[in-house]
Amino acid sequence: MADLYEEILRIKSEGRRAVLATIVRAQGSTPREVGAKMLVYEDGSILETIGGGSVEAAVIREALETLAAGTPRLVHHDLTGPEASDVGMICGGTLDIYLEPIWSGAKAFLFGGGHVALPVARLARMVGFRVAVIDDRVEFANRDRFPEAEEVWAEEFSSALKKLKIDRESYLVIITRGHSYDQTVLEWALGTPARYIGMIGSRKKTQTIFGNLKEKGVAAEKLAAVHAPIGLDIGALT
Repeated sequence: MADLYEEILRIKSEGRRAVLATIVRAQGSTPREVGAKMLVYEDGSILETIGGGSVEAAVIREALETLAAGTPRLVHHDLTGPEASDVGMICGGTLDIYLEPIWSGAKAFLFGGGHVALPVARLARMVGFRVAVIDDRVEFANRDRFPEAEEVWAEEFSSALKKLKIDRESYLVIITRGHSYDQTVLEWALGTPARYIGMIGSRKKTQTIFGNLKEKGVAAEKLAAVHAPIGLDIGALT
């Protein structure tokens, strides 16, 4: 069991994802008792076991669904009756298994390392976000400038975008130094599963970029989900 907890720490530190399956209720004859745990990786491989057989295979499938959804859930398995016997579940009891996604938490990706990015990076880290900064200028994207960042990418946006790992816990903040860069990043961002996409700029700039993307075939519904102009609505004129 110590190996399992050490692996969970490694998963979080390396930015990987998995699901921890724990038996929280066992009634009757079951393959494992309350407290048994199994770690399910993104590729469906496992560490430890909750008893093997068809019930374990079913839990692995449910764990992967849980990972995709990003929220924990409780699943129930009945190992009684003819249906259970037909698929090899012959123990005769019932199990409740809690499925808990394991990852290192929400991550803010700041596209642009200029003066706006400095306080955003500090505040994001302060409230618990992991932070990545991407800029094509090494004098702006470096560890000295962003000591709180987990990742700093100093390369062309078009190149960096191909390498970034974006998931449902990703928050994309587009604050580059130019409209063309903003449009490049936004077009890419709309094809990701990111939870949040925000872009800095005036309403005129936003309308121009949105119009350009509509001409390229981007659906209006997708653009409507973008927070632009970015920031809190304080009634200011932009």
